[in-house]
Amino acid sequence: MTDHAASADVDVLFQPITVGELKLPNRIVMAPLTRNRAGQGNTVGDLQATYYSQRASAGLIIAEATQVVPEGQGYIATPGIHSPEQVKSWKEVTDAVHAAGGRIVLQLWHVGRISHTSLQPGGKAPVAPSAIRAEAKVFTADGFTDVSAPRALELDEIPALIDSYRVAARHAIEAGFDGVEVHAANGYLIDQFLRDKSNQRTDVYGGSIENRTRLLFEVCEAVAKEIGAGRTGVRLSPLTSFGDLADSDPQSLFNRAVERLATLDLAFIHVIEGETGGDRAPQPFNYAAMRGAFKGTWIVNNGYDRAMAIDAVASGKADLVAFGRPFISNPDLPRRLRENAPLNALDADTLYGGDAKGYTDYPALG
Repeated sequence: MTDHAASADVDVLFQPITVGELKLPNRIVMAPLTRNRAGQGNTVGDLQATYYSQRASAGLIIAEATQVVPEGQGYIATPGIHSPEQVKSWKEVTDAVHAAGGRIVLQLWHVGRISHTSLQPGGKAPVAPSAIRAEAKVFTADGFTDVSAPRALELDEIPALIDSYRVAARHAIEAGFDGVEVHAANGYLIDQFLRDKSNQRTDVYGGSIENRTRLLFEVCEAVAKEIGAGRTGVRLSPLTSFGDLADSDPQSLFNRAVERLATLDLAFIHVIEGETGGDRAPQPFNYAAMRGAFKGTWIVNNGYDRAMAIDAVASGKADLVAFGRPFISNPDLPRRLRENAPLNALDADTLYGGDAKGYTDYPALG
């Protein structure tokens, strides 16, 4: 292959695209990445402003998962978007990203049963669709700890839960974000409602696929009405078993979930293909069929490298490609992809918790 052909190939990743209300200069997305570096009161600050602004050449940054309510927290030192102090602290981050020419949306998070009583207000049990404890661990002040047994949400609590996402989306816009991504993936609360292993309710939020997709739809509907569908996206992970999740018929479940979301005209759907964490071992699932009903922007994620990203966009399989860990160690990842430059190695010891080391000190190309 000639150098010219190679550069022509990579050009597909650098075509501008309009995603809902957002105009993006390229097809490279920084995926949300939990780094456990929030400060007092689960606020952010100078460190996060530096970290995200260093990565502003991404077509879109999806900021780390951020809890919509205190009960939504499942790991120490993760940020929130429910207090005035948190909203104010995020403004420093969004201002820095915008000053560097970037675009940034916030991932809205409620962990549900993937939590521990030490992280819950008043030391209470975490909430879940059903009172089924997950075989999973969370990061607490004592290190990695088994999750606590949850209690099932009462039916009359669900309207307030939905409203907490709406309010969080409003707070995100007040904090200067360009939009939000509703986190409905990776074994957290909305995903727990979707899957029949974790959702054994007998009311209108359990049982049938229609009922189990209800919370996802109602949360996204509320957020879209509050801040505009063109600033609202959602993340799904049909096959991940993270958080001790599974479903007896993921294809039918997620095909229907996307059909319902399609009626809201959301800006994007962001899909983790395979097991969370880059595991792309073959599993029987038709992502094209899942995408079928959706006319908006389709973002793919999970273990993509340069060649795979080029192929995904060139073939029309996806509109954008999200990169996670490569963005941690390569603040200038889009440039490195364009030039086919080597990538910095990742320091796994600094992924979770800590300070600037392994966070803002990775070098860009000279």
